Amino acid sequence: WDGENITNARLLIKAHGKCTTDHISMAGPWLRFRGHLDNISDNCLIGAVNHFNMETNSVKNLITGNYAPVPQTQRFYKENQIPTVVVGDHNYGEGSSREHAAMEPRHLGIKAVIVKSFARIHETNLKKQGMLALTFDQEDDYNKIQEDDKFNFIDLKSFAPGNKLSLEIIHSDNSKELIKLNHTFNSQQIEWYKNGSALNLIKSNNL
Repeated sequence: WDGENITNARLLIKAHGKCTTDHISMAGPWLRFRGHLDNISDNCLIGAVNHFNMETNSVKNLITGNYAPVPQTQRFYKENQIPTVVVGDHNYGEGSSREHAAMEPRHLGIKAVIVKSFARIHETNLKKQGMLALTFDQEDDYNKIQEDDKFNFIDLKSFAPGNKLSLEIIHSDNSKELIKLNHTFNSQQIEWYKNGSALNLIKSNNL
């Protein structure tokens, strides 16, 4: 984390309904790439259902306007230094505890995952990877998220245990909404975030 608020973030995908770790990082033939993070990241979120077209592995590139696979679209955003968020439903990340379901989003440059509720182990894995794992303060705010929205995390500089975060949503007609986001980060886990991951913090403490 560079110490600044995240601004002008775009939506990678708003996942509809159940989104397990297998939807986030598929197993099967992909497992042969477990030792190569960049290759296996080509399965990131390909099983998640896009709320806006009810299809898997098809999301709108909000710069080009074209629909493309999720990993390809996210790689475009990363290459162009555009921050992104993932939005999800209840019990996001349920299923097996596979760490690749958190490692891949981080590797591809996704900044935050905002959901109605998390499966606990996946929430912790996201934190360990230095990602923002956040929940809607009001569940119905999930419905406010539109495909073409931009997002500003306006008070990330005051990120602290027990403090809600504020997210400004800017819709395509330039109307704005402000919603609150909850988190379960403790002070040590916030240091993970500030250092980019738990391993980064351990490394810096040992230098």
